[in-house]
Amino acid sequence: MSSGECQTGNKGDYDEEEKEDAPPPLDEGDIVLLKSYGLGPYSTKIKDVEKEIKKHQQTVKDLIGIKESDTGLSPPSMWDLNGDKQMMSEEAPLQVARCTKIITGDSDASNEGASSAVSTSTKYVINVKQIAKFVVGLGETVAPTDIEEGMRVGVDRSKYSIQIPLPPKIDPTVSLMTVEDKPDVTYDDVGGAKDAMEKLREVLELPLLHPERFVTLGIDPPKGVLLYGPPGTGKTLSARAVANRTDACFIRVIGSELVQKYVGEGARMVRELFTMARSKRACIIFFDEIDAIGGARTGSDENGSDNEVQRTMLQIVTELDGFDARGNIKVLMATNRPDTLDPALLRPGRLDRKVEFGLPDLEGRGHILRIHSKRMNCDRDIRFELIARLCPNTTGAELHSVCTEAGMFAIRARRKNVSEKDFLESVNKVVKGYKKFSSTPKYMVYN
Repeated sequence: MSSGECQTGNKGDYDEEEKEDAPPPLDEGDIVLLKSYGLGPYSTKIKDVEKEIKKHQQTVKDLIGIKESDTGLSPPSMWDLNGDKQMMSEEAPLQVARCTKIITGDSDASNEGASSAVSTSTKYVINVKQIAKFVVGLGETVAPTDIEEGMRVGVDRSKYSIQIPLPPKIDPTVSLMTVEDKPDVTYDDVGGAKDAMEKLREVLELPLLHPERFVTLGIDPPKGVLLYGPPGTGKTLSARAVANRTDACFIRVIGSELVQKYVGEGARMVRELFTMARSKRACIIFFDEIDAIGGARTGSDENGSDNEVQRTMLQIVTELDGFDARGNIKVLMATNRPDTLDPALLRPGRLDRKVEFGLPDLEGRGHILRIHSKRMNCDRDIRFELIARLCPNTTGAELHSVCTEAGMFAIRARRKNVSEKDFLESVNKVVKGYKKFSSTPKYMVYN
């Protein structure tokens, strides 16, 4: 037998031995042993002792009468009102000031005492309203990194040293403009404006979801969008759909809310609005009916009634593209009178893209009718294409009125379903009967 044959024979014997010595299946003891792998000898005992300690703590709380509350307050029996009053009387109240400038002093200290040298040599210029300006230092509980220029701070009344940094002051009327609850309107509820919605999503969603594409190309994404078109074509509805879609903070402002009685109030509200928006990670501000304050500037009349509106508009222009960076803030503006807006507001850099919401075509009108009739009890054989052909040059709002009037005809006839005849009668009433009230034929030509 050659050496190769001998080795082959040995290998066959070895395979047979492996088959005979196959590992037995795991039993319950082996599974318990695997579960305890990696645990120390006292792990289970420590867990049992911790459970017992928590049980005794809960028993003591039940005997004393302590109850867990959402506010984190202890029960009234444990309050010490007199001690709290004495502590509050001993603490002197602070005064609100604004840090206008930080003066960094030059120090020749060594590396070990560099931090202490910075804290002692750095001075802060604060402005206390109706009193004066002071050059002060920091209190014991404030770090130099906590204070920035332009920040509101709390100072003591004796040495005017900075004791605490304060958040920016935001008017409650401005903070209430934030949309907390997402609207129930989605992109599927907006019909007849497919191209406009694609342009809008391209500007708003793409920079938020895929910012790396703009970084790769080396361009800045568009930051401002103007929505213009006849009344009732879906400009505000599109903004509501954007608010539902995006996770960014959404702030809705109506143009007439910024028209104030006193001088400088509207501009102050705009400044606080953008200050609040910059504090968010990403924010979308929607100005509805911007023509209320964004009109073109004209020569001032004798009484100067338009001066305050123009100041508010100039503040918006400055915040959109001024000396300070805008940050990650997208601006939406909607109007049905784009011809009256100021050219400084419309230039690229402030409003980079203008999206027109025109009258829907035949396919768009049929889509809008299906959207509004989706929640209605309608017959199955209704020809929405025929009804759309009978409504030429109509807006989405007028088609919504057609669906509502069709439902009113069904209610008047005491029926539970809306038929095609109801829609035809509704078209005669709304589109043809109310033609003299339609805003579309008289809409000013802006192209």
